[in-house]
Amino acid sequence: MAMEWSERYALGITRMDETHREFIEFCNALADAGPESENFFEQFDAFIEHTAAHFNQENRWMEASSFPVACHREEHDRVLSVAHEVRQRVEKGDFFLGRRLLEELPPWFDNHIDTMDSALAFYLKKVGFDTETETLPESEAEPQPPSQSACSCAMPVGPTKDNAA
Repeated sequence: MAMEWSERYALGITRMDETHREFIEFCNALADAGPESENFFEQFDAFIEHTAAHFNQENRWMEASSFPVACHREEHDRVLSVAHEVRQRVEKGDFFLGRRLLEELPPWFDNHIDTMDSALAFYLKKVGFDTETETLPESEAEPQPPSQSACSCAMPVGPTKDNAA
C-alpha cells in the first residue's frame, strides 16, 4: 500500500516534517520491492536504518526539551523491534509477515503523527526548542512537561506473534 505525503502530516517543524517525508519514501521503496524480491533486504535494511535515526532524533529532542519520553520512546522501540523480527522471519521464508507489516505501516504512521508526534511538535514549538541546535532558548526556565495521562502507546504496530494469523 503506497503512502503519499500530504499537508495533514505537516506539523510545522521543518526537520520533523522532512524526516516524516523521508519515512514515507522508505516505506514506499520497501513496499515497491515486496518481500519476495531480490532487493527486499537491501530496502528493508535502509528502512530500518532510517527509522532508527528518525526515532533517535525525536528521542533526543524529547530528552533535551524535558518532554516526557517514556511512552513515545516505548512506541519507537516497539516499532523497531517488530521491524527486526519481521526481517528475520522473512529471511526464513515467512513472506506473509513481510506483506502484513507493509499493510500495517500506513495506519500506524497516521496514528503516530496524529497523536504522539503532534503532541511533541506542539510542545517543542511552545517551549521554543531549536531542532537545528537541539537546544532550548537560554532564557527559558525549566519547561513543564505535559501530562502523560493521555499517552496513546497502547496501539499495536504491525504483525506480532499474537495477531499475525
